[in-house]
Amino acid sequence: MELLLRRRGGRPPREPRPPGRLAALDGLRLVAALMVLFHHYVGYGGGTKPADSAWGRPAVEVFHGYAVLGAYTWTGVCLFFIISGFVICLSCWGRSLGDFVRSRVVRLYPAYWFAVVVTTLFLALWPTLRRPVTVDGVLVNLTMFHLGLNLDSVDAVYWTLWVEMRFYLLFALLVWRGLTYRKVVVFCVLWTVASAWSTPVVDAVGMSPYSSFFVAGLAMYLMHRFGPNLLLWGIVGFSWVLSVENGLRHQAEIQPALGAAKVAPLDVLNLRLAHWPVALLVTLAYLVMLAVALGWTARIQWRWLTVAGALTYPLYLLHEVIGWTVLRWLHGRGMGPWPAVGTVTAAMLAAAWLVHRLVERPLAPVLRRGVDRALEQLRAAEPAAAAGPGAPVGPAGPVLVEPEFRAPFPQKQSPV
Repeated sequence: MELLLRRRGGRPPREPRPPGRLAALDGLRLVAALMVLFHHYVGYGGGTKPADSAWGRPAVEVFHGYAVLGAYTWTGVCLFFIISGFVICLSCWGRSLGDFVRSRVVRLYPAYWFAVVVTTLFLALWPTLRRPVTVDGVLVNLTMFHLGLNLDSVDAVYWTLWVEMRFYLLFALLVWRGLTYRKVVVFCVLWTVASAWSTPVVDAVGMSPYSSFFVAGLAMYLMHRFGPNLLLWGIVGFSWVLSVENGLRHQAEIQPALGAAKVAPLDVLNLRLAHWPVALLVTLAYLVMLAVALGWTARIQWRWLTVAGALTYPLYLLHEVIGWTVLRWLHGRGMGPWPAVGTVTAAMLAAAWLVHRLVERPLAPVLRRGVDRALEQLRAAEPAAAAGPGAPVGPAGPVLVEPEFRAPFPQKQSPV
């Protein structure tokens, strides 16, 4: 590994690319979210039983061939995970662990807390297809760690947030030591090797079915920042093989829930579900992200893409169980399937915009200041602890923090 990483003077392949916002990533985020929405509304519908389905029957009996297409578009999650690996490396480079913690808390929790509360209230009032979880379950859901305790989610889409959270916890160890080209490469290789040993502990911590997507995103960011080389291409290629295999396995797991399987999955109305589209869509996710990494999308700077990226997270959080319930209500009152899907999708996009403007934007600065104050107090306590038990602390004896104690924690706002 040392020989592979060593270049002239031990330096990365080229001078780092100057940082800048990649508008194409915002557009890809929205594409991924709409793929998942299409899967949930058209390909899945909530279940095959009348009591579970937004359509009162399997979605394949309503949308026919379009349901077959929707059965595969869950792969938008794969694109999400690759983007996450890329963006986390982008936003954390040259920053401290405190910056990393602040950026993740501010980015994830305001909209998430709102979604948990609103979805719970919605299901309490209209428990048509799903019922709300218990009060203690809702409280634990607010931590985003509930799946680690084997508790039900307020909305099933939260499972991806638990995957993301574990990725952040793993990557925080690397951020703590300082990001470098060499360290990220070693992290990618070690995580890939560890994921090959599928054991309960490795799967719980290392997320074997999903690690390849994050590793690919990290390697693609190194390509973007330092330029591609054989080692990075190897990491991406290896990750692609594992991602395709894991995608095929996931498709096999979810197929029974997509239709009334008799002999073959989705053997309804003579429709059969093959596996090759999964490999195709996962491959396309890799290709579009490679286009971003290699700079082929740098000229795409449309301003509306920034708005599109801002809608993605609230849209993902709100669309599933609330959307199913509204679809059931509209369809039950005579609205056709496609007009109902279009109406609910437009309503969800509007709701996502409102959450971004009225929840995320106002709360983000407040939460950021609160996290900053907590981090400052934590840093100020370090020299006091080093001074010994006799040193005054607290209001009676404030600790003066010299500038050098702040140096490892630059207060720069994360671009993501």
